[in-house]
Amino acid sequence: MSKMKFAAVAAMATSAVLIMAGCASTPASTPSASATTAAPAALPTVAKDATAAALLPAKYQTAGINAASDIPYAPMEMFDSSNMPTGFDYDLSQSIGQKLGVTVSFNKQAFDTIIPSLQAGNHDIIMSSMNDTVDRQKTVDFVDYFKGGFSIVVAKGNPQGIKTLLDLCGQPVTIQKATVQGDMLKALTPQCKAAGKGPVVINEYPADPDALSALRAGKGVADVMDSPVAAYNAQTAGNGQYFDLITDAANPNGYETVFTGIGVLKANTGLTKAIQAAVQSLMDDGTYGKILAKWNLTSFGITTASINGTKK
Repeated sequence: MSKMKFAAVAAMATSAVLIMAGCASTPASTPSASATTAAPAALPTVAKDATAAALLPAKYQTAGINAASDIPYAPMEMFDSSNMPTGFDYDLSQSIGQKLGVTVSFNKQAFDTIIPSLQAGNHDIIMSSMNDTVDRQKTVDFVDYFKGGFSIVVAKGNPQGIKTLLDLCGQPVTIQKATVQGDMLKALTPQCKAAGKGPVVINEYPADPDALSALRAGKGVADVMDSPVAAYNAQTAGNGQYFDLITDAANPNGYETVFTGIGVLKANTGLTKAIQAAVQSLMDDGTYGKILAKWNLTSFGITTASINGTKK
């Protein structure tokens, strides 16, 4: 990422697009979409792209596309004050649907079961700020649409004086279960040992709001999450009174910058190609840029919707 901080954004927009899954509210003890103060402007209707739509397998042309997302993970996906999904991933999913001429439903699914749910046929794609990793590419293909890193969030005032990742050695850290952040923290063990410290003590929680609640409760000295999400929570949770974002001078763009992608089962190549064409069309006609700007995420955008862009 070229930036770690961005202005706080709102999540009050609503949509008339079909929602097929039940929605659950953000826990009261964690940042919620309704805590924001101004509604982002609605996006314009997107024209159908005949070339992209022609790539879509017939069954999706009839039934539409069912997207799985671990909500909330603001500003990527969250619920608005009416308990309807919103956020960058949601907006992008709806624009993809318009490009392909089909409905894209946006459905809540726990992150640690999101790939098994895809494999079970419960969903067609994953749109959940999922990092494109070589390990995940063994199971799914990614249409890349975003690029960012990871950042550290601490309790307000930074009581433990955390400045870098190595300051987390020997300390308890809260993270969301089944995320790449856990692998990154485990990989610090040799550096921690060289510094005469123990490994990071990783405390995993089912959802990111749970990890943030644990941080507030003193069950960790920090939470490590995607940089845009870290910045959003530092700026909006408790009106900015709960957390601080740590800016590491040696890594101003966040740690381990990686692609984020739309996950599709490897056998479903027709759907992957259609999604890729739709995303590229959105990039080319400027719609993608408008969605980034709406959520103050412009610095995290890319220009090419590659497939499996992460190579190592």
